[in-house]
Amino acid sequence: MSVKQLSIKANMIWNSVGSLTYLGCQWLMTVLIVRMGGFADSGLLGIAMTVVGTFGTFANYKMGTYQISDIKRENELGEYFGFRCITLGIAFVACMAYSCLTNPQALLTIALFFIYKSVGLLIDILHGLDQQNRRMDYIGKSFIAQGVALLAGFVGAYLATSSLDIAIIAMTVLSLGVLFLFDIPKASQFEKLRIGIGRKKALFFFKTLFPAVLASVAASAIFMVPKQYLFWAVGDEALGIYQAVAAPALVIQMGAVYLYGPLLDIFPKLFFGGDRAGFRLLLLKTVAGVACVGIVCSVALEFFGSWVLQLLYGESIAPYVYLLQPIILSTIMTAYLWFFGDLLIALRDFKANFLGNVAAFAVVIPLSFLCVNLWGMNGVSFAGAAACLVGVAVLLVALVRRSRAGIGDGGSAVEKGIAAEQTDDGAESDPREATRR
Repeated sequence: MSVKQLSIKANMIWNSVGSLTYLGCQWLMTVLIVRMGGFADSGLLGIAMTVVGTFGTFANYKMGTYQISDIKRENELGEYFGFRCITLGIAFVACMAYSCLTNPQALLTIALFFIYKSVGLLIDILHGLDQQNRRMDYIGKSFIAQGVALLAGFVGAYLATSSLDIAIIAMTVLSLGVLFLFDIPKASQFEKLRIGIGRKKALFFFKTLFPAVLASVAASAIFMVPKQYLFWAVGDEALGIYQAVAAPALVIQMGAVYLYGPLLDIFPKLFFGGDRAGFRLLLLKTVAGVACVGIVCSVALEFFGSWVLQLLYGESIAPYVYLLQPIILSTIMTAYLWFFGDLLIALRDFKANFLGNVAAFAVVIPLSFLCVNLWGMNGVSFAGAAACLVGVAVLLVALVRRSRAGIGDGGSAVEKGIAAEQTDDGAESDPREATRR
């Protein structure tokens, strides 16, 4: 029995609501741990989240964008799932080795938090299948359930035991419940989960996606460089102030991701299906949509930013409201860098994605010294925004060249097989149909 697909608008709404709910619950957890356990456990949780987040980049291995844009269905769900298990295992060993050398006192907490995040990364593979079948309401509901599980498990276990480790275990158990009771049954409507991957396919994934992983690491480090220089040049208080003011702007960045994320399977269908006009129109709409998100948030924070910051941090933050608008600029430029990079991955141009992100990282190093010395804390935003602009320019040039190239020009089996797929599957005979759905 076929499952009815949802419209693009419905998918975007469900994805945004679910993802924001999960992020809100995660943020609330970091606030509640201070109230319940004080700064010691808060710091320990912060270390665990930071270390696991770093190695999570390698565990993710940029597989989500690749899977979503696998419009030819060249790889089975079980192969994606199996490869994710491999990368999780490698990342866990590396994370433990790093933690033994740098944070041995937090080793158990880091290990437990890594296991918790691993459940979410496995669920993400099932979400990729949901998106391929245009049922992102399953994704939204899953994120809402994960957020509720996160808060219920963490708060309940911590209040009962005053143990951060037991609280993380409770979160993990409830997240596993979401995986087995909701996500696997929903995904099984489209494809049965038979976990397994051959050596050749695993090596193919490692080799093919390695440039995208390096690009992702470079992109994530763009703002680390100017922040680190601000710390060295001005001090930890300045960095703390900047971090506090920048926190609300994360909503803008995530809002942009939720805007273009549901389209990453539509773009390759239009492009490889030969509907270049439809591709360009959707591209322009997405670029305009990201800009609108930035403008709306910029106006809102201009009027309410001071109130929001003081509500969160107290009156002492008021003199630093001037940092907000440059932060918004840098956030929007980061969103564009992510979007064009992910779009090129969807079009299977890994080299261009790599070059664009590495170019941005390369120029941010000298820009950090220049901008921070000239503008202090605002220099972090200006250096990051300018670096992202360079990266976006490189990615745009590559995208223009890619759009002018014929199908099969250096392409993958996805490109070469799309015409056959459209002939065999009447539902995809008109590539614009994907957009209408």
